[in-house]
Amino acid sequence: QVQLVESGGGSVQAGGSLRLSCGSTYDSPPVIMAWFRQVPGQEREGVAAIYLDNYSTHYVDSVKGRFSISRDSARNLLYLQMNSLTPEDTGVYYCAADYRILTSYGHLWDARRYTYWGQGTQVTVSS
Repeated sequence: QVQLVESGGGSVQAGGSLRLSCGSTYDSPPVIMAWFRQVPGQEREGVAAIYLDNYSTHYVDSVKGRFSISRDSARNLLYLQMNSLTPEDTGVYYCAADYRILTSYGHLWDARRYTYWGQGTQVTVSS
């Protein structure tokens, strides 16, 4: 079992930055953790992912060079540093985790592949 709690969302103007945090509790550490985002009427979209064994990171093209996922293992915290934000980054951001190794790159961004989810935190970017 994994419990996830996000924080750090808010409102920011275009070009600004935010850092999201995800606190986690578990009996054993998951294999992979990720950030997803969702806007009303659309599917949940994967944004960034990190494997906890080797800390390899992955990003969707739309956020490469702007977002950075990281983990503080001592504090069981997952971060998403978001820079150069645009209105298209607006949405509810979710922290996700799973114990399975996702062998396909496409699976990293498939919300159905993740078992554990936080409640989400709202990010609003105004132009």
